[in-house]
Amino acid sequence: MPLISLHDRAALAARFRTDPALHLFELGDLDDPTWANTAWYTASAEDGPVALLFSGGDTPVLLAFARPEGVPPLEALLGDLRPFLPRRFTAGLPDGAERALAPDYAVERRTPLLRMLLTERLPAEPADGAEPGDGAEPLTSDDLAAVRALLDESYPEAWFDPRMLANGGYTGVRENGRLLAVAGVHVHSPVQRVAVLGNVTTHPDARGRGLAWACVTALCRRLAATTDHLGLNVHTDNAPAIRLYERLGFTTVATYNELVLSAS
Repeated sequence: MPLISLHDRAALAARFRTDPALHLFELGDLDDPTWANTAWYTASAEDGPVALLFSGGDTPVLLAFARPEGVPPLEALLGDLRPFLPRRFTAGLPDGAERALAPDYAVERRTPLLRMLLTERLPAEPADGAEPGDGAEPLTSDDLAAVRALLDESYPEAWFDPRMLANGGYTGVRENGRLLAVAGVHVHSPVQRVAVLGNVTTHPDARGRGLAWACVTALCRRLAATTDHLGLNVHTDNAPAIRLYERLGFTTVATYNELVLSAS
């Protein structure tokens, strides 16, 4: 079937709102200024899977999510989209869906991820005897250098958008003026009322003190007034982080792979 390019934000939002937990990133990218860097493709103007190609960063990103029963039509869409994709890009896809892009594209790297959604009330204190840590505070653009330095040292592979600092999307814990822990957002849309947490990290010298707990709980409470669906992604092999998020009230709602693909 011929590809259809979609341009109606309201129609896209209505389609993604049938499963907002799965489509948090797509809903968030309907807002300005990210909207200008998006292209949306489908095989049907009425329903079915949608592929988002985002070109706002250093490497293009393809997002195309579906529940297991929706994977076959998604793979058909990816096959039709194949001639129009860049030579190298990052993709978020259900497990195995990358086969629709073969043999034109090979997988350079595969990272299995859990999508988790906040489904319970946030508890007041950390578990397992960890101390609550000092109170987390909102960060601003004035903290850009400190955030970059912390991410470089404790989470060098992080994807960081400085605009989220300006929009109040980060909290942090300091000690003697030094930033030791942060939690931020990759996406936050008050219009669509969704957010995706990211870049949760603590300096190696300060781990085990409940600082990540303090940052995440403070940020979740800040986002509560403008968010109905609050999620995050976490590596499937990061057991400490998964335990932390589960104790905070997050539940796994989907699994998928983050892939780096390049033309064969």
